[in-house]
Amino acid sequence: MGAGTTFRQVLARKGLVEAMAAHSPLSAMLAAEAGFDAIWASGFELSAMYGVPDVSIVSMTQHLDMTRAMVERSGLPVVADIDTGFGNAINVLHAVEQYERAGAAAIVMEDKSFPKVTSLIAGGRQDMVRVEEFQGKIDAARTARRDRDFVIVARTEALIAGLGQEEALKRARAYEAAGADMILVHSRQKTPDEIEAFVQAWDGAVPVALVPTAYPQMTVARVRELKKIGLLIWGNHAIRAAVGAMRKTFARIRQDGGIHGVESDIATVDEVFELQGMSKVKENERRFLR
Repeated sequence: MGAGTTFRQVLARKGLVEAMAAHSPLSAMLAAEAGFDAIWASGFELSAMYGVPDVSIVSMTQHLDMTRAMVERSGLPVVADIDTGFGNAINVLHAVEQYERAGAAAIVMEDKSFPKVTSLIAGGRQDMVRVEEFQGKIDAARTARRDRDFVIVARTEALIAGLGQEEALKRARAYEAAGADMILVHSRQKTPDEIEAFVQAWDGAVPVALVPTAYPQMTVARVRELKKIGLLIWGNHAIRAAVGAMRKTFARIRQDGGIHGVESDIATVDEVFELQGMSKVKENERRFLR
């Protein structure tokens, strides 16, 4: 059974797939341990991990390799954030083939021009491609996938670009008509009002995906009340949590002149060994090293 089928089964059973962002196999494993349904292989998080801006600097190869590792280590369906598809529709043909082969369950592709600028930055350039061009990218993605259950999520940035509700709905309808399995709509508003208005006006047959980073009042309970949401992505909390924890720990070590003050606040070495599977290594050594 393919990963896309697993994703669709979770959606059918639970009515909502909750995906936690990750930027490494370890963060994906921790998301699985916490009980999330899926992993969001976040381009923003991976860019941050490399210490570069989220402006199409991280290559497809870098993101693909990390996505493959997350698939292998997490055991959960992985939703790959492929930004604009790494180019035009011809690039999308190659990208979808590679991500499906790597074991991803789904890809999310957005209707901004390449190279993109991260969505939530104040005053960032948010150039959109023509509707027809993006429909061609969706068609290319559908053509490239081998498993019909591999999920193609079309992301419209119309609200991010300030183009308004009607443009967002027009684009979403066009993307559904082109064959998208799900529509992701994004907003930088600090309350859920803009997104809720979109969802209430959405008259398509496919589910909506949300990334409520800017409007944290959007809880799972509130999402379920909207009834049209199929995918909820917690978009960048793994890297933000990691940055906060490392800053605090590093500062304390500098302040104390040693590690004695942080030991009770950080994971033990044995906990990390357990995540790495060292108990299995020891078992295998006893069995096979003769």
